[in-house]
Amino acid sequence: MQTNNHKIVDYDAILDQKFGKQGTPQRAKAEEDAYAFYSGQVIHDARKEANVTQAELAKRTNMTKSYISKIENGVITPSVGVFYRIIGALGMRVEVVKPVY
Repeated sequence: MQTNNHKIVDYDAILDQKFGKQGTPQRAKAEEDAYAFYSGQVIHDARKEANVTQAELAKRTNMTKSYISKIENGVITPSVGVFYRIIGALGMRVEVVKPVY
């Protein structure tokens, strides 16, 4: 829990109210939308950092500029393979690490 203007806020309750309880179709849709947005932001930021245009990235990955734009804007979620291909074309890599507890 966190405070906001000295009021205790239960963010789980807020998410439940706005998007439905965990496990409901509405909540699943909201989570998918959030993943699409986040994936798009990761790709957008990586592309900008690499100083690559959408057109150049599309050419490097054999995709269309429109498709890259849709990914970056969270309209579509790239498959894992497409995500890896884009990240690789930007000279980056994805690491999966096991958390330390």
